[in-house]
Parts: sequence; structure tokens; C-alpha cells
Amino acid sequence: MTTLPKGSKKLINAWSTYDLANSVYNLVITATIFPIYYNAVTTVKNDAGEVISDTVNFLGYNFKNSALYEYAIAFAYLIVAVLSPVLSGVADYGGSKKKFMQIFCYLGAVSCLLMYFFDKDTVTLGIILAVLACVGYSGSMVFYNAYLPEIAEPEQQDKVSAKGFAMGYWGSSLLLIINLMMVQKPEWFGLTSAGQATKIAFLTVGLWWAGFAQIPFYYLPKGQRKDGKRTTLIKGYQELAKVWAELKHNIQLKRFLAAFFIYSMGVQTVMLVATLFGSKEIKDAEGKGMDTGKLITVILIIQFVAMAGAYLFSFLSRKKGNLFTLKIATLFWVIVCIGTYAFVFTPTHFYLVAVCVGLVMGGIQSLSRSTYSKMLPETKDHTSYFSFYDVCEKMSIVLGMLCFALITENSSSMRTPILALIVFFVVGFLLLLRIPKMQEQNS
Repeated sequence: MTTLPKGSKKLINAWSTYDLANSVYNLVITATIFPIYYNAVTTVKNDAGEVISDTVNFLGYNFKNSALYEYAIAFAYLIVAVLSPVLSGVADYGGSKKKFMQIFCYLGAVSCLLMYFFDKDTVTLGIILAVLACVGYSGSMVFYNAYLPEIAEPEQQDKVSAKGFAMGYWGSSLLLIINLMMVQKPEWFGLTSAGQATKIAFLTVGLWWAGFAQIPFYYLPKGQRKDGKRTTLIKGYQELAKVWAELKHNIQLKRFLAAFFIYSMGVQTVMLVATLFGSKEIKDAEGKGMDTGKLITVILIIQFVAMAGAYLFSFLSRKKGNLFTLKIATLFWVIVCIGTYAFVFTPTHFYLVAVCVGLVMGGIQSLSRSTYSKMLPETKDHTSYFSFYDVCEKMSIVLGMLCFALITENSSSMRTPILALIVFFVVGFLLLLRIPKMQEQNS
């Protein structure tokens, strides 16, 4: 096929479609269906609906079920953080960026398909598949993000990045609505129970992910081997060391990464634990927890508001600058976390928080990616720089989830770890203030 020119509408649309493809994992598996189902099959209740036990035995050790899930996700992101430098180095120098993106995509999609076999008797299998799916998703994003400066001009990148996130929010929300209907009304789909509908939902995620991914896989450039050089397994780490050394001469980028690392510990953790928090901490007037339908509704609110939020923050960044807008976003997160910790106890409160989270969730993720892209020095080695970015993001998730899990494991409520999230956003804001103002104006 003919290689599409940089900045072309068709190439940008093809690249953005991968957000449409893989965001269903992030929403359906990570944020809603899987954690809700996991909590249900690992919690024992009496006839009155009171929790008798929420302890899980995994590999001979007992964990609080929510903490085990948080540890598992942290472990998955740790794997990606360790592997991505190796893979990005091989892919970038070997001209196989698309190939590695495909491998991780299919690992994630197949893991979602196999979740069909997860139930209360196969909890270990479910946790392992959750880890593998997460590795597949995160690994493919290393290469997907690295394509951004190659398919879009600098002045396009804010808008293109926002478009990718918006397409992801729209597509994943559509599938989640279908899955919600399946779980709430399984008879409409010829299914016998909500449990069976949940398992079918896992299948739909795998098929959607692999199916829509064929569009970017067809149009994105394959890449070329650099100078005919052979690569080694340590090449990726050498490239990261090179990027680290270059950061010493780029104060703006170095300080941005420091701020990004800290506030990402909060941003990613919020989305990963939202439904577990809702199922355990939010009660209605009768003292009952939120059911599956209400929890999915919360996530859908976040998704739909986030579509507008991504474009809103893109617009604000054009008017006020990227760094100014990121400062506003982190302050907004501080307010949201304080409000959740102190005042959110009912489903109505939780719905209102979902609106606030959605508004800033898409914006801060999209703007962080495009801000980093625009701060990069002149280079053809985009994958190494984005590998560094992804390692920072993944390690922030590892530390954020570990912190949340440790506090959860040693406290009687999932509300207590929110205090740590507040600290992350406050420190992130303070670090953003350290970026030189003249550099900010040029961002």
C-alpha cells in the first residue's frame, strides 16, 4: 500500500482508531465489568446481604480482595515498565514498531477472551489473565504513543491526541452500554443470567479490540531498520540512559516529567479503583451498596464527560498554554479528592463526583501526552523518548497502586487511601510551578 503523508487526515484517523480499539479494555475490563465481577465472586454474604468474608487465597497467601486486585495491577504495570525499554529499543532500531504493537495487542485481546472461563473456582486464573491483559494493553500503548510525532505535525498534536482519547471514550462507552444491557437484561440477548452475560462481555472486549485494531495496523507505517545496525536486549536501556543524560540539558522537559510522574500516581489510581471504591464505600438510604448497574452508570458518566473534557482542555491550552492548563487540572483533582474523602457517601454524591472526574480525566491525560510530545528535542528517535515517558507513567501506576493497596490492606476502609491521592496531586502541582515561565510560554 502507498505510505500516507505525515499529517494526512486518513493517517491521523487510522492512528486514532487504536484508541477506539483498545480503550474497551481500559473501561470494560479494568474500570467496570471485571472488578465488579471479581468483587462479587470473591465476597461471601449472608442472607441479609451483609459481608461475611472478602478474603482471597492467592498462591497460598490470604489477601483482602480489593488489595489483591490492586497488587495484581501494580505487578502488571511493573512488568511493562521493565520490558518496554527492551522492546522499544528493538522495535525502533529494528524497524518493527508495528509488529510489536500487534503482538501486545493480541496478547491483551486473547487474555480478555479467556476471561470467559473465570469464576469463583478459578480466581487464580482470573488474576493471571487480568495481569496479562494489562501487559498487552500497556505494552501496545508504548508503540502507539510513539507514533504521534510521526503522524502529526507539532501544531496538530494537541488536537490529534485529544481526538484519540475522545474516540476511545466514545467507542468504549458504546460497548459498555451494550454490556450493561446484557448484564441488566440478559433475557433480551438469549442469556440465562447476569453471570453468563458478564462472561460474554469479556468475549466482546477481546473481539472489539482485535477487530478495530486492524485499521491502524493496515495504515500505520511499518518503520525502517536504522543504519542496518543489529540490536541487543540492552539497547532499550541504553537508549533510556541516553534520554536521561539528555534531560540534564532540558530543564523544562526534566521538570515536566517529575511533575507528570507524581500526579499520574493519582490520576491512574482513581480510574483503576473507582468501581471497587463505589461497591464497598457508597451506600444507599437502606444501607445497601451500589449494584452493578449503578456502578457502570458512574463509569459511563466519567466517559461521556471526559469526551468533552479532552477537547475543553485542548481549547484552554491553546488560549493559556499547556502548563497553565495542567496546573488548573491538578488543582481540580485536589478539590475532587478532598470532596470525595469528606463528603461522598451516597450514590447521588458519587454521580456528582463522576462528572467532576470525567471533566478532568480526559483532559489531563490527553494534554500530558501532547505536552510531552511538543517538549521533545529535534530527534528521529521518538520511540526511545516515548518509552521513557511510558516507563515514568507505568512506574507511577505501580507506586500509586501499591500505596493504595498497602493502605487498604491495613485499614478498615478504602476511603483512607484517598489521603495519599491528595498528596500526589498537591506535590504534582507544586512541581509544575517549578517549570520556568519563559519555557511555559513556548510550550
